[in-house]
Amino acid sequence: MRLPTYQDLDELFMKPALTRVAMNLWPPFLGSSIKILEITPDFRRVRVCLRHRALTANYLGTAYGASLFSLADPWWVMMLTRALGRGYSVWDRAAEIEFIRPGRTHVFAQFVLTDEELAAIREGTRDGEKHLRWFTNDLITADGEVIARVNKQVYVRRRPA
Repeated sequence: MRLPTYQDLDELFMKPALTRVAMNLWPPFLGSSIKILEITPDFRRVRVCLRHRALTANYLGTAYGASLFSLADPWWVMMLTRALGRGYSVWDRAAEIEFIRPGRTHVFAQFVLTDEELAAIREGTRDGEKHLRWFTNDLITADGEVIARVNKQVYVRRRPA
């Protein structure tokens, strides 16, 4: 029996349901009580939740800032990688988080990659140039109260043919 290759794992994780299960079992998310609620079949929308638990709250009883950031961390790179395909390199370049209110309940985020954003990225990388794009997400409670705002800058470049 052979060990799986990166290509084997890549093909396996092209299935959104399996990606959701694997990410829910990924130790940083599992330990932080982060749960992936939905990944659409085209990987263009992801919904996640940071569950408020006594063991995942800080000494003030609020969500750890690092857990809030982790909730938002991997999605833009993953979604862009899936949407653009193997002909592109996609990396995180910069990130910032603004804490607005203490998180005392479950916190949710939704990531949506639009056709317009993809078209702009493809246009920006058409001549082999790098393209830097900022994405902003509000982290909210079930009542819609904004707890934090995460900004992520993603680097995208077409790979040489």
